[in-house]
Amino acid sequence: MMTTECIVLAGGLGTRLRSVVADKPKCMAPIGSQPFLYYLLHYLHKQGITHAILSLGYKSEQVIEWCEQNELPLRVSFTVEPEPLGTGGGIVYALSKVENDAVFIVNGDTYFDVDLAGFNAFHQQHGSQLSLALKPMQRFDRYGTVTLNNNSGITAFREKQFMESGLINGGIYLTAASYLKGLHLPEKFSFEKEVLEPMAANGQLYGFVSNTYFIDIGIPEDYEAASNYLPYNL
Repeated sequence: MMTTECIVLAGGLGTRLRSVVADKPKCMAPIGSQPFLYYLLHYLHKQGITHAILSLGYKSEQVIEWCEQNELPLRVSFTVEPEPLGTGGGIVYALSKVENDAVFIVNGDTYFDVDLAGFNAFHQQHGSQLSLALKPMQRFDRYGTVTLNNNSGITAFREKQFMESGLINGGIYLTAASYLKGLHLPEKFSFEKEVLEPMAANGQLYGFVSNTYFIDIGIPEDYEAASNYLPYNL
């Protein structure tokens, strides 16, 4: 059985997008006639998700108002950080609205067309507590890279540098609420530094490679690329 719940991390400020998208959270950046969140929610619905928990922060009222005024393809709940809690704190704070144990987690500024059923089967096959989806990239320096062993175990995260080719963290995770709660993490923390890197060092983290469409709208060039793709390929 695949979980039908997903946390969407949508509290980002969108600082690097201010030149093209002023005064909006990144997930509300217009892509054609709709905000980026519209395409993300439709992707999740297509993949079998029925309940999305939006983890919000900056300008959360814009996101909530849009959701309440539009017909959405799935049920949506909200958590609003009282203050910035870091990438990990936002996830743990949102666990209060997760109704089952297993849960997907996606970044609210990234569209990665992963087959979630295939990802779920991979996760269960490896008996993993936490798995992430990885995207193969060519000639890049914007992202750090991830190294895998022959059993799809993640062995290391490497700093950003120019790479002819490599795997990057695509920002889609599958884990269990009980597992994250059991780690007794602080209120504010980095998911990457406090969870992913220690798990990789202990041989507990698995990477599902998906060479499907990926776009992160965090910089103006990729925001423009998303605007030229998503409205025509939903």
